[in-house]
Amino acid sequence: MRVVSGSAKGRPLKAVPGTGTRPTTDKVKEALFSMIGPYFEGGAALDLFAGSGGLGIEALSRGMDKAVFVDLEPKSIEVIRANLKATKLEDQAAVYRNDAGRALKALAKRNTAFELVFLDPPYRMKNGHELMLMMHELELLVPDATIVLEYESKYEYPEQFGPFEQTRKAVYGETAVSIYEYVPHASADDENSSIEEEAPHD
Repeated sequence: MRVVSGSAKGRPLKAVPGTGTRPTTDKVKEALFSMIGPYFEGGAALDLFAGSGGLGIEALSRGMDKAVFVDLEPKSIEVIRANLKATKLEDQAAVYRNDAGRALKALAKRNTAFELVFLDPPYRMKNGHELMLMMHELELLVPDATIVLEYESKYEYPEQFGPFEQTRKAVYGETAVSIYEYVPHASADDENSSIEEEAPHD
């Protein structure tokens, strides 16, 4: 594994020891960033279920201002910190050991909002859309934010749910990647404000 492009291009990245994590291959990473970037003009990224941190680091290398990395496994946290140091990007990063739900609630208390989110839960978990809806409820996303959901290709997520619209989908063997755009809808009050009800005549 390496950083594919940007300021840290070519820097090798450590993988998390063991078989508990599933790193995104360089080929998939390159294709993924060609769909969502390939480069960025600032903003904040969230790498949830970060594993080795490869996706968040790639985003920083390609121009994001800062990134938050979250993983529950101590080995992953150790590897993320080592990879950030190797790529000289640690000053732009925050690394937290926590489960996804608790991490989102903690980030919401800090009034953090993200332009880009990487969501790569273990394949046994099918809760990507639930976590996205939680981000919406906690106001963790800026309008038009991009969410990259990586999952087992045998599984199907809806093309549209809540304020999320799938804009691209690609399948690479057993891995599928869906790109969602966050389009917060106007509230029902806003939609109804232009409708004037005429009072009944006597």
